[in-house]
Amino acid sequence: MIGAIIVGIIAGFLAGKIMRGGGFGLLLNLLLGIVGGAVGGWLFGLLGVSWDNGWIGQIGTGVVGAIVVLYVASLFKK
Repeated sequence: MIGAIIVGIIAGFLAGKIMRGGGFGLLLNLLLGIVGGAVGGWLFGLLGVSWDNGWIGQIGTGVVGAIVVLYVASLFKK
């Protein structure tokens, strides 16, 4: 559980850097990264994609999910 939170925090940080201008500040990006980790796992499961390369795969999945969450949240921000 703690490992998933740490991965989510890292994913949120990276997604905030990738999204440039789409972020909500460091703290909210980190929280959205935790949610994004779950969303990324769900999306990859729907697509039948398995990215099980340890921490790297988990962070990659979390970043993809966090980018999706940040994008959707930015639509409501405006």
